[in-house]
Amino acid sequence: MDVFVFDLLPYAEHLDHLRVDGELPWPLPKRYFNAEVAVRTYAEHLAAWEEMDRLGYDGVVFNEHHTSPYGLMNSPNLLAAAAAQRTQKLKLAMYGNLLPLHDPLRLAEELAMLDCLSNGRVICGVARGIPREYRVFGINPKESRARFEEAWEIIRRAWTEEVFSFEGQFWSYRDVAIWPRPVQQPHPPVWVPVTSSKETIEWAGKHNIPITPGLLNHKGVREDIIRYYARQLKQHGHQITPNHLVISVDVYIADSKEQAFREAAPYWMYFYTTLFSHGNETETSLQSQVQYVSTSAHDYLRPEHRSLVAFDRQDFRGLTMEQFRRRVEDMPWGSPDEVRDRIIDIMDHAGAQTVLLNMNRGAMPQDMFLNQIRRFAAEVLPALKAHQVATVPSAEMAVGE
Repeated sequence: MDVFVFDLLPYAEHLDHLRVDGELPWPLPKRYFNAEVAVRTYAEHLAAWEEMDRLGYDGVVFNEHHTSPYGLMNSPNLLAAAAAQRTQKLKLAMYGNLLPLHDPLRLAEELAMLDCLSNGRVICGVARGIPREYRVFGINPKESRARFEEAWEIIRRAWTEEVFSFEGQFWSYRDVAIWPRPVQQPHPPVWVPVTSSKETIEWAGKHNIPITPGLLNHKGVREDIIRYYARQLKQHGHQITPNHLVISVDVYIADSKEQAFREAAPYWMYFYTTLFSHGNETETSLQSQVQYVSTSAHDYLRPEHRSLVAFDRQDFRGLTMEQFRRRVEDMPWGSPDEVRDRIIDIMDHAGAQTVLLNMNRGAMPQDMFLNQIRRFAAEVLPALKAHQVATVPSAEMAVGE
């Protein structure tokens, strides 16, 4: 199994005291920003990634968001450039650059540079972002899907063709041959996160691109996504394997489940109740109104699962500690043996070979984060790396339908 750590780089101080009616102000004005905290945030996370590299993790994953203490990763490519010089083996997964918001030729060039700087350690995640960012950049959300697909075509051609020209709806180029080119040929690996929209699943299936199926760790929704993805891959002449699936898992190691909850729950609660929905419309119904999500985006899901992807903001910001305690019962939180066994069960059920570990939700202090990295590496990582996932059970069911 390949083991990555997903690091959101949250601003390293809690800002709960700024909440008004349960929400952080948006936009969050300059007066609340402390440069010393930001400097410390970057330094601490780069140090943590060095430790991951030393301890044998396969990679680190970070993404792109804007205008929020949710994460200080406005440019994942800048972070990867810094990490490339601080690590030797760790794969650097930008998960991902938000293709609709940027010039795709510039992204193709930067990612090629990063692949050279890291000697072929880049994983290129691509994503559309969240509605908040379309307001920030002044881009119409209903153009998001078309911009995403056009941007990817430009990046792919810039990487793989000797010289290319392109005339599109949003971008046009003539007689371009980028320098440098990626170390990895024909291009770096590409991943795409799938919250639930079928159009993203169809795009990934067409291009044979691995996915992270589902924003929430709900087995039924994940099964539905994987089945639909397997059918899309097959339709385009591809066969699903465990290497097509990347599963995100919340983990926390302690001597017991109760200790894990006592130590880590306040940080996860801060993530869900304060950071997750900051300035953003999480509800798919609202996203449909501005045509960011299509009205048919979830019709492939079993009816009993469609309400689970509604993502009502109140479900996050109104989460209680007792509700979260009940969630933790089924999560890989607790003793090393429980963490190991639950992760293996999740990965076998999904049929996935790559796991993304969420270890530091909600601006966990650096000493706690490093303790998790080290303890997991010593007590769980060897067993995961030795475990091989051979089949994709949900996909086998889909093929038989």
